[in-house]
Amino acid sequence: MNAISLTENGALRLVDIVELKWLLAGEGVHVHVEKLQSDPGYACECLLTAERSGNATVRQVAAKLRARMAAAGCR
Repeated sequence: MNAISLTENGALRLVDIVELKWLLAGEGVHVHVEKLQSDPGYACECLLTAERSGNATVRQVAAKLRARMAAAGCR
């Protein structure tokens, strides 16, 4: 079966969030994972920062997270 449960989907998103955290840390930007998960305004701010990065990988991870977080109001 190829179905992904909600728990697995949440875990995949957490992996992406942690990846973004470490990529941005490499650029001197601190990301608070728990706050990013619970505060849509903070999440949008982090994504904007990542999308402005000169690093294509950072921008790619941000785009993936933005697509998954669109339901939370971060467009």
